[in-house]
Amino acid sequence: MALHIGSVAPDFTQESTEGTIHFHDWIGNHWAVLFSHPKDFTPVCTTELGMVSKLKAEFDKRNCKVIGVSVDDVNSHRGWIKDIEETQNTRMNFPILGDADRKVSKLYDMIHPEANDTLTVRSVFIIDPNKKIRAIITYPASTGRNFQEILRAIDSLQLTDKYQVATPVDWKDGDDVIIVPALKDPAELKQKFPKGYKELRPYLRMTPQPNK
Repeated sequence: MALHIGSVAPDFTQESTEGTIHFHDWIGNHWAVLFSHPKDFTPVCTTELGMVSKLKAEFDKRNCKVIGVSVDDVNSHRGWIKDIEETQNTRMNFPILGDADRKVSKLYDMIHPEANDTLTVRSVFIIDPNKKIRAIITYPASTGRNFQEILRAIDSLQLTDKYQVATPVDWKDGDDVIIVPALKDPAELKQKFPKGYKELRPYLRMTPQPNK
């Protein structure tokens, strides 16, 4: 069955560069980002894994763990990590799952048979502490991901979970947000948004970010 936003993230047990991972247990009460790579020793993936290592503190600030997966085995990953660290001037600080049996790739529908029946596309799954998939982003193998956008998506999800708001186009943490249309009671609006709001249309009401 295809995975969708709102699906429970499939659980699995798999070996990684940091030992055996029992996925749901590993997530615990954190958010998580699971992201796939077509195979080891590929150029775009090397830059991506290096960037995530450099951004690890940003994911930590958001109570978010990161984990990669590639269809090669853990021994291959360990050799690749040396290249990542040397070429990207960083230290790997999160696990990469071995997936030579394609277990994780198949569970998360990462194989793109029309392009190649063994390599994974660049899939990103943002998963919340309830183990629900909250966002799915998929890129072709040739296009490197923008991890600032993935951090931005996590910021939006965490903000909109807590407040009755949505985030507009190109929103960044600290920008004004949109009050959800379902919220109509004036007294409730005043209580929830004491900084006030600007009504551009009855369905489009802008307010300062509530937690800033």
